[in-house]
Amino acid sequence: MKVNFEKNKDLDFKTNEAYKTLRTNISFAGDDIQVIAFTSSIPNEGKSAVSFNLAKSLAEDGKKVLYIDADIRKSVTIARYGVDIETRGLSHYLSGQCELEAVTYETNIKNFNIIFTGQVAPNPAELLGNKRFKKMIEVVRPVYDYVIIDCPPLGSVIDAAIVAKECDGAIIVIETDNVSYKVVQRVKKQLEQSGCRILGAVLNKVEMGGKGYGYYGKGYYGNYYGRYYGTYGEYGNEDKKAE
Repeated sequence: MKVNFEKNKDLDFKTNEAYKTLRTNISFAGDDIQVIAFTSSIPNEGKSAVSFNLAKSLAEDGKKVLYIDADIRKSVTIARYGVDIETRGLSHYLSGQCELEAVTYETNIKNFNIIFTGQVAPNPAELLGNKRFKKMIEVVRPVYDYVIIDCPPLGSVIDAAIVAKECDGAIIVIETDNVSYKVVQRVKKQLEQSGCRILGAVLNKVEMGGKGYGYYGKGYYGNYYGRYYGTYGEYGNEDKKAE
């Protein structure tokens, strides 16, 4: 099956170069780093856009890439990139409704395949923790050069730590001047407890000449995540810097 991203726009030069740098840094992390989880501390830091654009950059470099949208609670991928058909996805596979082949889509980006989230599920943490997720990672490893997994913010829900157990590494996306050191350290510690290697962090929405690298607008993520994850708890309110 194939889908088209109708809203897949080219990045500006500075942003594109930044993703090339990130791509290069990941390649130097070692040839054993193949399955990578992306998360953030709180909503609205841009980790979905960063993970998607990195996957796209890797594909443009000739790598065969699978992008897995593991934000079963509320994904932004279909709406943001204008997917042109109705899809099934990760929740359908993890709940046993579909086999893996039925939820894996080719795209109009060369070398870029995707698994969407599928239907919103009432028990995403339990689904991600079941044996079918582990089996999926085992199956896709020999097929793809990289598997990029977009996870919900770890400061809001536990899903990213569950996913990270099956990954070779994790990257934390941090919004500039919006998240305190203590908040990020707590997320880092939780990832470490999952046993996953932390590859590093991406500083996002950095102002460069009046237009930030990776800037995607502050209201967008908050409207989605705030509604579906509720309050941030100790990870989001207690130590968050005022804007």
